[in-house]
Amino acid sequence: MPRSKKGKRGSGKPGSLRQEVLQLQLSAKGSVKGVKNGMKGESAASDDELTSDILSHYSSASETASVLEEGTGGEPVDEQTAQEETEDKLKQCIDNLMDKSAKTRLAGLESLRQAFSSRVLYDFLTGQRLTVRDCLERSLKKGGGEEQAAAAAVFTLLCIQLGGGDEAEEGFKSLRPLLTSILNDGSANLAARQSCARALGMCCYVSTAEEGEDLVKSLALLESVFTSSYPNREGTLPTPKPGMPGLHTAALQAWSLLVTLCPASKLTELLELHLPKLQACLQSSDVNYRIAVGETIALLVELGRDIDEEFEVEDSESLCECLKSLATDGNKHRAKNDRRKQRSIFREVLHYIESEDFTEEKIRFGVESVYIDGWMRKRIYDAFKETLESGVRHHLQHNQLLRDIFGLGPPLILDAATIKGTKISRVEKHLFNSAAFKARTKLRNKVRDKRADVM
Repeated sequence: MPRSKKGKRGSGKPGSLRQEVLQLQLSAKGSVKGVKNGMKGESAASDDELTSDILSHYSSASETASVLEEGTGGEPVDEQTAQEETEDKLKQCIDNLMDKSAKTRLAGLESLRQAFSSRVLYDFLTGQRLTVRDCLERSLKKGGGEEQAAAAAVFTLLCIQLGGGDEAEEGFKSLRPLLTSILNDGSANLAARQSCARALGMCCYVSTAEEGEDLVKSLALLESVFTSSYPNREGTLPTPKPGMPGLHTAALQAWSLLVTLCPASKLTELLELHLPKLQACLQSSDVNYRIAVGETIALLVELGRDIDEEFEVEDSESLCECLKSLATDGNKHRAKNDRRKQRSIFREVLHYIESEDFTEEKIRFGVESVYIDGWMRKRIYDAFKETLESGVRHHLQHNQLLRDIFGLGPPLILDAATIKGTKISRVEKHLFNSAAFKARTKLRNKVRDKRADVM
């Protein structure tokens, strides 16, 4: 079993089988899109079929189990045979990573990305991790920009699959120099650099001990990337090159994830150094970077208040005025969706800075729930959600690493009768949805942009 992830801040049930089927169907849509978008060539098409087959094995096993639960009869599924067939197809995907064709390697990486994000494959990967790691190392060294980006993403998933144990730490130490080299290479593909920034943040988070050398090095490396967006000596923001705000956003989000691991002494140093300069970056021309900066400021303030109840933001009045302006931004030269997204986030940030209140969010998966009740917990959850995509709920149910981080304990083991008993009837579901819709409508009417009075 993977090593328990102890000491993280914020911190057997297979869950609902029908939910697993739905999640796998969502994951399978990715491979279908690849075919529809014109992925030609026998090798690529073959790999898409492998992905579809891998996911369909899991899906068919779950569907059959559901039928048996409901007492409709039928022959029991030979789970061992299905598992062996699935592992054979995964091995074929791994073999494709060594193919001479770049298209075949890319398709193999995409297949593994979908498989790793949708299921927990610790037992299988324990015996295959060295082979997979060698293939990913080859792709990072010799592949093009798209292949490097995909390899970094798969490596991130591999570390999560290995549960933050010694295997993940060994892999991170092995590939960190390559990820660092690509991230620092100004001539490298921007998508590859962004993927490497995310990989460095997440892999360091799940595999590195607090106060460790890897943590300090990773923080410094990511800082060197996004601090190039800081204002110059005259106090003006530099004009970013095309695509650079995306890289700055990825590096800042990865850095803020690692900040949640820092001890109080290091946090104090980071707060003094970065908070004033991040406030200036709220005027960035890129909406996604502005939002990342706002969320990072809220996170740093929360961490500062955790270590010192008397903590206050320097020049808080100026900060609140800036946040208030962004929370009510109506500039027509910005896209409508960008304005809406920005206003929503900055209302929350402003509300927290002024009153220390955070709007709690409840994430449900199976019969369990996890509560996002602070900016630190939100940053951690968002990082895993970005990496695992639609598979994040499945991993919350079954991946011991995520369950340790979010304080969920060992995976629950529920029998079919208990699972069935948690389901509500259609009439109850309809009444609940109707009540929720009315409540949501009333709430939204109160905070419409033209009526809201943000103080």
